[in-house]
Amino acid sequence: MKYFPHAISLLALILICSYIKYDSEQSQRSAVHAVPQQQQENYAFYKVDNPPAGEYAGYLNAVSLELPKELFFAGERVPLEIPDVRERLDRELHINTYWHSSTIFLMKRAHQWLPQIEKILAENGIPDDFKYLTAIEGGFVNAVSPANAVGFWQILESSGEENGLEITKEVDERYDPLKATEAACKYLKKAHRKFNNWTNAAASYNRGMAGLQRALDNQKVDSYYDLLLNEETSRYVFRILAIKEIIENPKKYGFNIDKRHLYDPEELRYVEIDHDIKDLVAFSKDQGINYKLLKRHNPWLREDHLDVKRDKTYRIAIPLNP
Repeated sequence: MKYFPHAISLLALILICSYIKYDSEQSQRSAVHAVPQQQQENYAFYKVDNPPAGEYAGYLNAVSLELPKELFFAGERVPLEIPDVRERLDRELHINTYWHSSTIFLMKRAHQWLPQIEKILAENGIPDDFKYLTAIEGGFVNAVSPANAVGFWQILESSGEENGLEITKEVDERYDPLKATEAACKYLKKAHRKFNNWTNAAASYNRGMAGLQRALDNQKVDSYYDLLLNEETSRYVFRILAIKEIIENPKKYGFNIDKRHLYDPEELRYVEIDHDIKDLVAFSKDQGINYKLLKRHNPWLREDHLDVKRDKTYRIAIPLNP
């Protein structure tokens, strides 16, 4: 009988271990079954070729991605036969595929802004693929970088003024997504004339025309893909390519964005202003909206008043359905 307590302890241990194993298996099954049936049917992405035995459905949360067989940027072929080029693309595709919240919001905002940006690019003779540059620069929001680059296109003050934007204490057109797109087009035209290559022009948007040309000259090559560069510029074009690939093929990369959840362009009317506005809060009320909505649709207005020079006119956007 003196061994009886030990037998009880051993039996209890066996029962606990069995329960833990059972609970673990049930959790795994529940996790698998939690994948929506529609998602399972739509996305080969989640399927496992040789699923474990038992009741497992053969779906996983994360798998390595198959790279595109061929890829182009602005009509220029990406040399995927070069090992480091494939690896750099591979990295950015995986980062943006599995950084779900960020990529989902890019897609939602892209639906609101890309049609407007596409129109301006086309009017200026800039390849359509450059619309994805805004996705990696500002994420379709008016971000401000540590270097004080501003807006959708992350434009520095000197570059903005050089390319026709008004930048003062009261007005900063870098915050106007459409005017900033016009300014970016001017830069890209100049960069393409310099390099005669759209991929190099895109890389120069990050490195600067002089910086990229210096790297090309020093390393005696003529292609971005053949350059040894700093980490940021080395990744830059591949980040554009990854976002392009995912936005154009969302289900291939596991994204199922309900069209009802996308952000639509908001309907606006415009008021022409050729005189000073001493109080933009009062102006907002006169237009039937509040100050928050005025600033939301006119982020280029940087103060609570607007001084207008002689012969100068501003167009202020007012939402039709506030």
